[in-house]
This record gives sequence, C-alpha cells and structure tokens, in this order.
Amino acid sequence: MNADTLLSQGKPVIASSIEDDTLTAGKAVDGSTSTRWASAEGSDPQWIRVDLGQPAAVGRVKLNWEAAYAKAYRIEVSDDGTTFSTVKTVADGNGATDDLTGLQGHGRYVRVVGTQRGTSYGYSLWELEVYGTTDSSGDTQAPTVPAGLKSTGATATSVALSWTASTDNIGVSGYDVLRDGTAVATTASTQYNDTGLTANTAYKYSVRARDLAGNVSAASEPIAVTTPTGGTGGFVLAAAGDIADRCTASNSDCIHPKTAKLVEAMNPTAVITMGDNQYDDAHLSDFQNYYAKTWGKFKSITHPIPGNHETYDDTPFKGYHDYFGSIATPQGKNYYSWNQGNWHFIALDSNDFVQEEGLREPAQLTWLKQDLANNTKGCIAAYYHHPRFSSGDHGDNPDAEPLWQTLVSAKTDLVLNGHDHHYERFLPQNVDGDKDANGPVQIIGGMGGAPLYPVHAAHPATAKILSDFGVLKLSMTDNTFATQLIGLDGKVLDGSPTYSCH
Repeated sequence: MNADTLLSQGKPVIASSIEDDTLTAGKAVDGSTSTRWASAEGSDPQWIRVDLGQPAAVGRVKLNWEAAYAKAYRIEVSDDGTTFSTVKTVADGNGATDDLTGLQGHGRYVRVVGTQRGTSYGYSLWELEVYGTTDSSGDTQAPTVPAGLKSTGATATSVALSWTASTDNIGVSGYDVLRDGTAVATTASTQYNDTGLTANTAYKYSVRARDLAGNVSAASEPIAVTTPTGGTGGFVLAAAGDIADRCTASNSDCIHPKTAKLVEAMNPTAVITMGDNQYDDAHLSDFQNYYAKTWGKFKSITHPIPGNHETYDDTPFKGYHDYFGSIATPQGKNYYSWNQGNWHFIALDSNDFVQEEGLREPAQLTWLKQDLANNTKGCIAAYYHHPRFSSGDHGDNPDAEPLWQTLVSAKTDLVLNGHDHHYERFLPQNVDGDKDANGPVQIIGGMGGAPLYPVHAAHPATAKILSDFGVLKLSMTDNTFATQLIGLDGKVLDGSPTYSCH
C-alpha cells in the first residue's frame, strides 16, 4: 500500500445536513461522478466526515465539486471522530476539482468543513477521495488473546458475554465470538449478546481478536453457559402518539377519552407514547385539564417521549417535565432506555435531529451508540416522534438519517413513531427504506386522538396505511413480537405477522 492508495471509497460517512433524501452523504464516496452529496441550502458552516476504518497517514484529498462549491473550507483529521486538527485551509476555492497533495495528516476520520459558500446554495460534492497509507500496512503481529471471558446474564434464548480488551501493536479491529467452536458473530466491542438460543441447553463460548491488518489471535479459554428453562416471557404494551386535543369526554367528537378506554381494555404491562402527548402548546395546565383525565390514568406505567408540541411552551418542555416529572427523564435527559423481559426499549427525543447541529456529533447520538453497545437483551425496540419514512402529511425526515442508520446497524427489531396523524406499518426496511428482512419494522402510530392528517402515495415498503384513530397493541415474548391496530370500536384494523427478533 502506498501514499496514493484510495482509502475512502465505500466507507461510512456522515454529514451535518442533507438537502434531501436523494443527496445523502454516502453518495460522495460511492465512486460515481453522477451521484452527489448536497448540504442544506443557505447555511454555514456545513461538513462531511468519512471514517477510514483505521488510522492512516493522509497525504492527499481530492474534492470533485458540483456547482454548489466551497469558496472557503478546511480539511481536518481525527483519531476519535470528536477532536479534529486542521491539515489544510483553503480561502480562495473556485469549484471544479481541488486536488490537495502534500498533506501531513494522521487519523481515522477525515472531515471537510465548508465555512463560506461559493454560491447562494449549499455545499455539494460529486466525490470526496482520501488517499494515504494505513497504519496496518505490512503488519504481521497478531493481537493478544482476549482474557476474562464471562457470562454477564442468560435468558432462555440468549447469553450475554463480556471480556477484557486485547492489545495490538497497531490496533484491534474487532472480536470473533465462537459458540461450540464455530464463529457466530464479529463485534467491535468487548461485549456480545448471543440470541436465538434454545432453553435449558449447554453452550461453550470462546473469543479471538482481530487487528486492522487481518491478523487473528488464538481463541480464549472457553467457558460453558447453560440457558435456563424458559417461559415465553410474554407481555402486552399499548402505544400511540399525538394524543390529547383540548377537549373532554363531554364532547362526543373528542377522541383521546375513547383511545384511553382502548388502553384500559388491553390491561398493558406498560404504555409507550410517541410524542405530542398534549396539544396545542403543552402547558402544564393543558396536561392537567386534558391528558391527565384520560391517558393520565396510566401515568405510573407510562414511558413517554416528547414531540415538537412539547417544545411549544414559554420554556420548551416545561409543561411536559412538570406533568410527568422523573418519569420523563429517568436518566436526566429527554432520552433514556428501559428493559422489560428480554426486550431493551430506547426512548429518544427526535427534536435533536430536526434542528441545526454544530460540527460535533449530537450528544444523544453518542449516548445511543453507547447504550446499544451496553445492551444485553435479545430484542431491541426504539421510539421517537419524527419518523424517518412516512407517507403522511409531513413526509420523510432525512434529518433523522443518522439516528435511523444507527438503529438499523444495531439490528433493532421495532421502531415506533408519531408526528404524522395516521397509521402506517412498514415491512422490515434497510437504511435506504428498501424492503430488507434484516431491518426493523417501523410503525407510525400518530392516531391517538389529535385530528387525522391526509395520507399520500405509500412507500414501497408500506404494508398497511390507514387514516383511522386507534391504539397499537404490542404482544411481546422473549424472542418474538406481533402488533395490532385496535380501532375505536375495539376491532382489529390491522395485524402484523409474528416477527422473530434479529
């Protein structure tokens, strides 16, 4: 490998913003000069960051600009994706192609930060190419053997493992997890949750380490783990978003008292709300006068998240926080996680992903990645207000792409949203919204009581779309889930297949 080796093509990439969901960051490193990334228009600064996958000496960066170019920008490198150093500053860019050579950079992450637009639009790149030499070139030394392998918990269908990190002269890239002598997974962390197992069965586990050059250590000393005898671990949840309009049961057209009765009939273990719990301005007085009299009956078992209407207060979120108290912020933030049975639930505040961010990764996204890495449950569900994909009035939310991408990469099983006031169940989807059995099932459940919105042409992965009020009934077991939409008359308006957790 030499200093002119292309390192960036096809690697993970994120950006501060995108103009629309056809101009995503990945288009800048796909090797095609007919596809491009474009940032939001009319705003400085903007950035695009590529993860080279391992540390490298960076000697050259080539930028193929579209008409929306940067007049002023800088090239930065970083070891951790958070703290960056500048290796090149350009103050007089004129578009076309900038081939920047002789750079003296070293790191895993390379970022192009546009500080002054050359046009009134945004920043747009046909291709971002990073050239250099990776640290692993010529390396033949394997990492040390992982130590301290242990089981940190087991259910009837899963075993959680942890071990001590290996060391390497260049850097450890990941670990192979072996079950009964066969590799079943590779993970970058020192934890893994092995799922889809059989109850009351003995398994033998070991781990081996890999480095950035592909060298592999010997396997660790094996440990034996026996899964316990399992019940089904079944439980029922009720879920909806966009709930309490400013009306009461004395008005026959008021919907949230009727959806609250559906929740009561389900007798759920817990209640999930997907934001916009109270309309319009979500003052404490509104929560007390409306939401509290219907869905408030389930407050003690509710795990809420805020929507955009929770920000419509004299102090954003004040009414929401005052009403729900620590229930809304059990970990000190508007986002948190909780467990039930073999399920890990992640409650997110998507308001963070529809606002202008600075040059750093949003703190919530950093938290989410760590929360997923720490999870030991076999099934994962996430819920937040603004859906990544929607056939409703608000439509898709490309700003939520980093959030959606993180959840898809973690093999999340179920994602619940609100915001658009309709019901829409999608087949499992990948990052791009295409049908993919390995992706999560996304359900928009914004039909809890606020006035319904019109729906438009369905997405390719849409399984069912309805403009009706109702409540989601989620039937969960240790390793499966199934969903139903229960209408105001108590009848099932839609039902999903039973899905096995990834």
